[in-house]
Formats: sequence, C-alpha cells, structure tokens
Amino acid sequence: MPQHEKLVIIGSGPAGYTAAIYAARANLTPLLFEGMQPGGQLTITTEVENYPGFAEGVMGPELMERMKGQAERFGTRFVSGEVTRVDLASRPFRLWTDGEEFTADALIVATGASAKWLGIPSEKAYQGKGVSACATCDGFFFRGLDVAVVGGGDTALEEATFLTKYANKVYLVHRRDALRGSKVMQERARQNPKIEFVWNQAVDEVLGDGKSMTGLRLRSTKDGGTRTLAVQGFFLAIGHEPNTGAFRGQLDMNDVGYLLVKSPSTRTSRDGVFAAGDVADPHYRQAVTAAGSGCAAAIDAERWLGEQGIH
Repeated sequence: MPQHEKLVIIGSGPAGYTAAIYAARANLTPLLFEGMQPGGQLTITTEVENYPGFAEGVMGPELMERMKGQAERFGTRFVSGEVTRVDLASRPFRLWTDGEEFTADALIVATGASAKWLGIPSEKAYQGKGVSACATCDGFFFRGLDVAVVGGGDTALEEATFLTKYANKVYLVHRRDALRGSKVMQERARQNPKIEFVWNQAVDEVLGDGKSMTGLRLRSTKDGGTRTLAVQGFFLAIGHEPNTGAFRGQLDMNDVGYLLVKSPSTRTSRDGVFAAGDVADPHYRQAVTAAGSGCAAAIDAERWLGEQGIH
C-alpha cells in the first residue's frame, strides 16, 4: 500500500521550506521531498546579503539549514529523494520516488528553476569565486571591478545594466553580432558608458589562480581565434530552466515550462495543486519572493483542504 499524506511538498529551497513551516504550524504534518539538491540554488551561493533580518549577511547553505530546522521543529518530515513521476489525474494524487509510491490529498510544487550553464568544467570550479548566475544576488561583491556577462537576450541586458551600479566595467559577450533582447533594453544598454559589447565571441574557459577567477578565454565564432578578457567576475545570463519535467501534460505551463498560477493565489490548473517559488516565477527569482510565495501556497493549501473537509 502506498504511504498516504494529507499534504506533500516537492522541493526544498526557500519556497518549499517556508511552505513547510506554515503547513506544519497549521497541523497539516507535511511530508517534504528534498530533491537532488536539498536547499535549492541558495546552497551554491556564498554570502546572502539581501535577505531581511540578517544585517551582517548569511551564507546561503546556513540560511537553508536554519529554514529546514525551523520546519522540522514544527513537525515537518523529510524524504531525501527526488519525485520522478506524478499522476495528478485523480485524487488522491500519486507520486513515485525510487520505486516507492505515495499518495497525497494536496500538493505544493516548489521544485525551482535551474540556471543554464555553459557546461565547461572551469565555470563550476570558480562558482562562488567570481562566477555567478545571478547579478541581483551577487553584484554587490563586484564593486569597482571589471566583469563580463554572457548572453544576448533581455536577461543578459538587464543583468549587464544592473551590474553597472557596482562594477567599473561590464563586458557583454555574445556569440553573434546582434542581440535577441527587446529594443528598449538594447537601447538602454547601448547608452550606458560602462557597458562594452564583445561580438561574435564564445566563452571557452574561465581562467584563475585556483582561489578566484582572473579572466575569460574567448573564442571567435567567426575564425576560431582566441583572446583573453581580464575580468574578476563572470555572470551567466543564458536563461533559466524550470524543473517541471514531471508535470508536463498535467499542469498548465508557459512555453518555457514555468507553471501558471491563478494570481493572486498559488493555485495551479489542477484543483488541490499549488505552486511556489521559482518554478512559477520567471521574473524575480529571489529567496525572499520564493519564501513569500511558499507562505501563500501553504495558506492556500490549508484553506483548500478545509473546504474539502480534510483537517
């Protein structure tokens, strides 16, 4: 017999943990699946300086550990595994992980989104040592330095423009000679004296001394020639991918794969399924907004369960 739960939360970033805190305090005894990366994207960032209440800043993994401890204190139970398959066609919903089956009356999806990486070993080696996928999270650490942004869409243009608040110089590296971003964003970037466009170049390697990055090796997409760009920071802005593969064909999502919710609630297209955090948020992608939507999802789920007579 599958293990039955009143409320299951899938995902363990700020959204999942906050949903668990609220749900547990409402006596819903939630079961939370932590996934492949317990703690979510914050576990691969270093210092978080913009989360309210931490005046001196806090390390990303420590913040997640604290959130988990708080959820645990109120009675949340954790499963360290990934939900590989779901069946939302009828209630109770069915979920599978590592061959085990679970059923749930209500479900909160907080599986997050993953930044797209170039796939070169050196970018992973210097992650948190100059390489980042979030300018709004880490831009402050690059005050007065030279940095590069890779990408050609609105995200890259927004990140480059944002980084000029801190950086001395921002190079926007793009593999073609034309941008995909909106005209207004392109114009804003072109008029910014701190931004320099580096056309027809792909990032070949992140260079460094083992402790921090010192530059990028670029390769021409036209003639294959290489050059070195001396920068102390490198921001990837080639998009994010919501972790929604298991829900395709079962929940409404946009063309990129972000779950659609019935704003201002966290309700998805399936009654009894709620979405919180980056999995339904292509715009803000911040720990504090994810936590806020996790709170909302728990309240929505609690009210919905009450309406079904499940207490």
